Amino acid sequence: MRFAESLSRPGFGAIAEFKRRSPSAGDISPGARVEDVVPAYEAGGSRAVSVLVDEAFAGSLDDLRAARAVTGLPLLAKGFFSAEEHLRELREAGADAALLILRDLDDATAAKLTQAAEELGLDTLVEAHDEEELERATRLGARVIGVNARDLGTFRIDRAAQLELVAKAPRDRVVVAESAVHTRAQAAAAELAGANAVLVGTSLMRADEPGAKLRELLSRPLVKVCGLTRQEDVDVAVEAGADLCGFIFAEGSPRRAPEILDVPDTVLSVAVFVGEAEDQAADLVQLYEREEGNVRGRDAVLLRDGEPVARVADLPWDGEDPDHWQNARGDDRLVLAGRLGPDNVRAAIRAVQPWGVDAASRLETSPGIKNHEKVRAFVQEAR
Repeated sequence: MRFAESLSRPGFGAIAEFKRRSPSAGDISPGARVEDVVPAYEAGGSRAVSVLVDEAFAGSLDDLRAARAVTGLPLLAKGFFSAEEHLRELREAGADAALLILRDLDDATAAKLTQAAEELGLDTLVEAHDEEELERATRLGARVIGVNARDLGTFRIDRAAQLELVAKAPRDRVVVAESAVHTRAQAAAAELAGANAVLVGTSLMRADEPGAKLRELLSRPLVKVCGLTRQEDVDVAVEAGADLCGFIFAEGSPRRAPEILDVPDTVLSVAVFVGEAEDQAADLVQLYEREEGNVRGRDAVLLRDGEPVARVADLPWDGEDPDHWQNARGDDRLVLAGRLGPDNVRAAIRAVQPWGVDAASRLETSPGIKNHEKVRAFVQEAR
C-alpha cells in the first residue's frame, strides 16, 4: 500500500518516527536500533514509519535500508531534500515517500521535486508551518500536507497555530499534524481539528516500550471527568489519566463551575452549556438543548470553534431502557454519558465502542465535589 493511500484510510492514524536525536531536544535515544524500534511501531498500529536520514538527527540512508528490511509499512524519508538526485537515492534505499519542506523550497523547485518523485514512484509529504505555506502546498496540488507545530527556524512549538492551520487545510487532502504530541488528548486535538494522522517521534523514542506508547496515543475511548468545580479535583483527574476535564456553566446546575480552572496542555478542557454557548477559554464546547422542566436536555453536541465534531449520548445506562446500548450506536464520534461510573463503564465500552466516555455525578461525594478514589477508579476502568 502506498504512503498516501495508507494515511487516507478511514479513522485516525499515526506516522511513527525513528530518530536518535534532534537539534532542538539533543540526544533522544542515541543507542536506538531500527531493527528493534520499527517492528514495535508496526505492532503498535502505525500506518507508516518516518525515518530521519539526516546527520543532524544521527540518521543515515542505512537506517532507511534497515527499516525497509524489517517492515512492509510505507516508509517516509525525512531530511532536507532539494534535488532530484536526493529523491533517487531515497527511492533506491527503500523509501515510499519523501519530505518536502516549503520553508526551504520555492514553488518552482517544489513542483519540480514533486514531479520527479511521482516519476520515481515516491509520494511526498509537503510540509507547511504557516498560512502562506499552507496556501502554497494547496496550490502545488500536494495530496499529503504536513502541518508542523514546530518552527524550524526557532524550534518554538505553537500547537494552537498548528491546529488553526489543520482546520483550514482543504478536506480533499490528507493532513498530518507534526511534532510535540505526547498524550492522547494532544493527538485527539489534531483529530478534531481535521487531521487524518499525527506524526509522532520524540515521545515514542523516549518510551520504554515504543509500540505500547503508540497504542496508548491512538487508543479510544477518551476519558472525560465532568462537573469539576475545584482545582484539587481537576488535579486528581489529570493525575489519574483523564483526557478531558469538563466545566459546567448551566444555570441551575448544582455542579456549576466558577470558571475554567487550570488544565495543563496535555489535557483538553470542555465548557458545558445549555441552550447557548458563552465565551469561555476552553478547547471544546459541549452544548445541550434546553428541555422544559429540566436543567437540560439529554443529548449534546461537542463543538470545536463552533463546528460539531462529536455527539454526546446521555442515556440511562442503569438499565431503564433495555435498548439503550443499541440506540447509542452510530458511525460518528460518540461520547457516552449519563450515570456512568467505575462499575459499568467497561461494559458500556464493550457494548458500544465509543470515541469517549463522560462521568460526573457518580464520581462525587456531593454535587460538584469529587470523590478522588472514584475518579481514579473510573479512569482506570475506562482506559
